[in-house]
Amino acid sequence: MQIYKVGGAVRDRLLGKPVTDIDWVVVGATTEEMLAKGFRPVGADFPVFLHPKTGEEYALARTERKSGRGYGGFTFHASPEVTLEEDLIRRDLTINAMAEDDQQNLTDPYHGQRDLEARLLRHVSPAFAEDPLRVLRVARFAARYAGLGFSVAAETLELMRQLSDSGELEALTAERSWKEISRALMEDQPQVFIEVLRACDALKVLMPEVDALFGVPQPEAHHPEIDTGVHTLSVLEQSALHKQPLTVRWACLLHDLGKGLTPEADWPRHIAHEHTGLKLIKAVNERFKAPKDCQELALLVGQYHTHGHRALELKPSTLLELLQSFDVYRRPQRFEEFIAACEMDARGRKGLEQRTYPQADYLRGAANAARGVAVQPLLEKGFKGPELGEAIKLERLKALKAYKEQA
Repeated sequence: MQIYKVGGAVRDRLLGKPVTDIDWVVVGATTEEMLAKGFRPVGADFPVFLHPKTGEEYALARTERKSGRGYGGFTFHASPEVTLEEDLIRRDLTINAMAEDDQQNLTDPYHGQRDLEARLLRHVSPAFAEDPLRVLRVARFAARYAGLGFSVAAETLELMRQLSDSGELEALTAERSWKEISRALMEDQPQVFIEVLRACDALKVLMPEVDALFGVPQPEAHHPEIDTGVHTLSVLEQSALHKQPLTVRWACLLHDLGKGLTPEADWPRHIAHEHTGLKLIKAVNERFKAPKDCQELALLVGQYHTHGHRALELKPSTLLELLQSFDVYRRPQRFEEFIAACEMDARGRKGLEQRTYPQADYLRGAANAARGVAVQPLLEKGFKGPELGEAIKLERLKALKAYKEQA
């Protein structure tokens, strides 16, 4: 029995990056031997075990072959005869197909170290094209390592393009897709994830609503970058630079989908794009079964982001409607995330990345003014039921009028 550290732990150590998760592969062992040593089995599709003390995952060396469509369409074979090289060749990228023993002796049959030095994301073997999930994974790694100068090898991008054109991407489950998308959006340069998907024709398959934004112009006075797709990438980039959570990043990606529906005759104006985009945002949310908080914020940002930008001009009644829509009294964090998404949208414009966004503090102040209305005095006056609700609304409107006058 020989045990090797494999994949990301080896890659990140060689890159000088922190190693978080460690994967182990066991060569020359049987399931019975692993159980005898106290390992606990957890693998449903192939033999994976948890270490009796550390809880880390140890997988028996295995081979795989394509047996059906999609990410799950594989037959696995694990036995003591499977070599380390045979196990490594089934992996996606050369930089993930390295192993080291307990003395840090490197096994690198597919030149992963060379590609690390060349800053290339390159597939290990033609079998790469058998797994559609790898299109998303490579785009995610491109987003993670873009800051180190990594790019996708031309021949790998071509394989990704073939996968995109094959119809295999449609076989991916929503859950697997969302796992990769959500992880990619939380990388340092999530806009690179979208750029790579677009470069290999996967974006028009997975998110045609986002792909449709490229080439759609906006008024240059407000958007010096002009192209709506380029703007969306810039907004996503700003969301990462400002360390925004996943909910905000997802909303930033989808906030302008309505502009993709504007008739060319109306360009570069996009009247009512906030409302026309809602059905598209809903469709993307449902396609990937995004978590509820991501879905809700994306729809609210899509509908109200222009309200955010015009916050200082809004009538008190419109401002109150905005606050009510977000339920700022019980869901204060959601309104904070809306403000963040609006600010990222404002900063995601060429040459305006550093411009201040006074609307943010104004909206926070408005929310605090509305929240400051006390209910108890109204109860003491005898208000109840619908009448109480109306009285509270009137008091909040007064508070907002006073706030606007003072601001």
